[in-house]
Amino acid sequence: MLKMQILLCVSMVCLLVSITALAAETGHRTVIYDSRATEIAAAPATSTADAGDLWVTLADLKRATGFVIKPQGVCRDELCFPIPRGRRAAFLSGQGSKRLFNLSEFARLLKQPVAHEGDVWYFGPRAEEQNSFIKSLVAPNFRLPDMNGRQHSLSDFRGKKVLLLTWASW
Repeated sequence: MLKMQILLCVSMVCLLVSITALAAETGHRTVIYDSRATEIAAAPATSTADAGDLWVTLADLKRATGFVIKPQGVCRDELCFPIPRGRRAAFLSGQGSKRLFNLSEFARLLKQPVAHEGDVWYFGPRAEEQNSFIKSLVAPNFRLPDMNGRQHSLSDFRGKKVLLLTWASW
């Protein structure tokens, strides 16, 4: 079982390295948003661009996230987030068809977790999505193996008292 876990971890690392290498070779970046991967073109350099931020064209913003810029702010369906008045330059750069949007700054505004390696960017669920289970006080279901490799699900223990011990290296 340990060999299987090691093999799975090595496979995931190889996949991430392959995606990163491919993106670097093609001049494209990969954005993973709402668990959907979208390849976008590398944005041209801007004077306001921070090396740690992801600037995207407005067309790529819509393709990768479903969000569009409206007078009300950054919107998708019924959801709309106003851009803070004094910080508009931190979110938008350029004019007309050359307009760019700082997706990293938008994620910070929403308190959305972001991770990136090379040209691959992952945007995790927003805080309200992460904590939606709090309203019902029902923990989200998950499945993990025990020390013998037998799979257990939290839902297997529904109605029983459960003590969960967790540890993380970070």
